[in-house]
Amino acid sequence: MRRIAAIGRLGAITLMLTLSAMVIAQPQPSESQRQVAAEVADSLRYGHYADISLTAGWSRRAFQRYLDILDPQRAYLLKADVDAFRDSLGGRIDDVLYDGDLEPAFALYARYQERLETRLEWILARLEDGLPYRYDTDERLALEREDAPWAQRQGALDQLWDKRLKNSALTMLLSDQDEAEVAKTLRDRYTNQLNRIRQTNEEDIFGLFMAAVTGTIDPHTEYLSPRQGESFDIQMRLSLEGIGALLQADGEFVKVASLVPGGPAERAGVLEPADRIVAVGQGDDGDMTNVVGMRLDEVVDLIRGPKGSRVLLDVVPAQSVDMTRSHIVEIVRDTVNLEDQAASSEVIEVQREDGTHRIGVIDIPTFYVDFDAWQAGEEDYRSTTRDVAKEIRALKAQEVEGIVLDLRNNGGGALQEANSLIGLFIDRGPTVQVRDARGRISLYGDTESGTLYDGPLTVLVNRLSASASEILAGAIQDYGRGLVVGSRTFGKGTVQTLNELSHGEVKLTRAKFYRISGESTQHRGVEPDIVFPSLIDPEMIGESSLDNALPWDTVRAVQYRLYGTPWRHLEALAAAHRDRIATHPNFVYLQKQAELSRHLRDQLTSVSLNREQRQREMQAQEQEQLSLENQRRRALDLEVLEDWSQARGAAGEATPDTATPGDAQDADTPAPIDRAQVIESAEILLDYAHLGADSRQLSGLD
Repeated sequence: MRRIAAIGRLGAITLMLTLSAMVIAQPQPSESQRQVAAEVADSLRYGHYADISLTAGWSRRAFQRYLDILDPQRAYLLKADVDAFRDSLGGRIDDVLYDGDLEPAFALYARYQERLETRLEWILARLEDGLPYRYDTDERLALEREDAPWAQRQGALDQLWDKRLKNSALTMLLSDQDEAEVAKTLRDRYTNQLNRIRQTNEEDIFGLFMAAVTGTIDPHTEYLSPRQGESFDIQMRLSLEGIGALLQADGEFVKVASLVPGGPAERAGVLEPADRIVAVGQGDDGDMTNVVGMRLDEVVDLIRGPKGSRVLLDVVPAQSVDMTRSHIVEIVRDTVNLEDQAASSEVIEVQREDGTHRIGVIDIPTFYVDFDAWQAGEEDYRSTTRDVAKEIRALKAQEVEGIVLDLRNNGGGALQEANSLIGLFIDRGPTVQVRDARGRISLYGDTESGTLYDGPLTVLVNRLSASASEILAGAIQDYGRGLVVGSRTFGKGTVQTLNELSHGEVKLTRAKFYRISGESTQHRGVEPDIVFPSLIDPEMIGESSLDNALPWDTVRAVQYRLYGTPWRHLEALAAAHRDRIATHPNFVYLQKQAELSRHLRDQLTSVSLNREQRQREMQAQEQEQLSLENQRRRALDLEVLEDWSQARGAAGEATPDTATPGDAQDADTPAPIDRAQVIESAEILLDYAHLGADSRQLSGLD
């Protein structure tokens, strides 16, 4: 009341009436939410793997995370708004949870929503008569504002939003839309956003607040509302009818985190990790709904749909340096079946001076098991280990000289399958250590004697190889059983359980994985023996890119048998590898494109609001990318591209497996650019075998 007294009496009365109306209209916490808040707090304190203390210091971090969730770009709230809640909420979120006193958290959301609605109304008023902009100034818009100070006054945010609105308009104008189309698109975007925000209910607000609470602990611990819990169950049963992509929020955008092996998106080949989705449409009418600024669960609902239906996505590719370069892709929704994720094999022929050598490659998309058939006691149930064993027998019958296990993009799955699969290559022994919250360590391993394959072995991984994939790769490396090649893995070395609450569920990190050498796979992942260049930026994808990821650490190593010492040959193997890729068009492209992408991302901290300058900057950036792509294509005798926008569909073209640079390219024999990594893995494995690899010295194995 003392603050209100500083303004005129009439103003005070008007303000009080406005605030009163807002409080009446604003959703309030329910009794079930008050109760479950305390249950979540207890789960964090007594059930989480880490030693969690809900102190005043922790409360301040949770308060900051709540602000980051609500207003990550510092575009709506004022410093006065934040300061007003710092005392009532900032240092006492622990008390808020245990006392069920959720009103301050709801009140902060109410303040945010008030600011957001006012801003959206301001934007719509600006667009009333079309686009009020000229694009010939020297203005620039900063792209990242997570660390910007909170604005002191509304005028500063008006200036920011004037630039943001101008940038949105310019982005679409540069995508060949006329001013009338752009103005309508923007009006529709912000009208829809205003309508959605006005439909916010108490479950939405509680979910955001609890996301702040759990997100301070680690990125995989989270509260699931009853609705979210139902969606999670559907995903775990792999019966979700959609596109087979894991999405995550990235500021105002939704980006692709990973693709489900064998899912519709992966089969279509039109999405890649770190792609950003800016609009979603349904196949029947093609009308696109702009999803910039939309909540993640709402975007997921738009994309999800019945099997056989079509969904349209307006996508900005991960490698694009400007948001103007979006394109629309179409995916037919489908379910993901076990058969789509089954292991498969092939034989690659490697040409050397002494003739043709045959190397087997087994692609393992995920670690799966038909639990229902297994529990029912069926003898012929499907599993990763059984399917890989079948492929190994087929490859041995073809007298391959070595086997490459391709675990790229394998996000994990059943732990028991990782254990049993390792057992195909070792003669009994530990495979992984699991440490719980009390410090107790459980040892898992292969208990069956004998091996199915004891020859030269290489494991190919990338940044999207996670969890169970990291356990397998780490064990093969620790045992000296084979080489690991590719790029550093994801780094997810934690175990979660789902616990029911009185209202919803909590997904809780309960344990950590450790290699038999004692090193954690958490955060750091598995470092390959020979590293390949990668277009996946570890700052955008991977455990280390997630806020509050648990740290890497170690436990005591267990006793295990060394099957070989491949590290003795690494210097020679790496030298031969470098010689091959130094002039290999695909590897040269991958290396230079990865370096260029990092450079452009570091460089692009702001964008020009001058149309001609913006076009010059875009053209310069895209010309660099196009030049790299065409260097690769000329070396492979492929048709060069005239525009970088053509590269997404064409960049996968390469020569046949056995072709060399300069050979003519058959238009009917395209192969993914990633194919180069598979072939180079086979080359490395052949080198390893010819160096007298220790795997040849195994004794007493079948």
